[in-house]
Amino acid sequence: MPTTEQYASMVKNASGNSPSWKNIPFAFLIGGLICTIGEALLHLYQYAGLTADWAGAMVSVTLIATSALLTGLGVYDKIAKHGGAGTLVPITGFANAVVSPALEFRSEGLVLGTGAKMFLIAGPVIVYGVAASYIYGIILCLLGQAGM
Repeated sequence: MPTTEQYASMVKNASGNSPSWKNIPFAFLIGGLICTIGEALLHLYQYAGLTADWAGAMVSVTLIATSALLTGLGVYDKIAKHGGAGTLVPITGFANAVVSPALEFRSEGLVLGTGAKMFLIAGPVIVYGVAASYIYGIILCLLGQAGM
């Protein structure tokens, strides 16, 4: 059994150094491209006659659906390989985090595989997001700032 120091050394040797000089610009470019596509969709939906609120919602739905589809086709992982954090930060990264485990564990069945593992990564984000929204809403109500 290796000691903690030996294990740390093995991990360092196996992982290597990350070329930040290359990764950071790619993350910026890919993340920026995703956001630019979102902005273009927003203008397209508004041009089609949707209000700003509905257009924003449709952009989110479109980006999530596209990300889920690209994840299912194996394309999103190839983009993420080069884009790194640029693909994780936008809403597309959240969709990828939900779809990837669902696809990976689908052989275990719909309930125990896909259903149980789908929110393996995204579940805590949803829980803490809902909890924070609830607490924020209570604070706004107590301060009289809620739009009632």
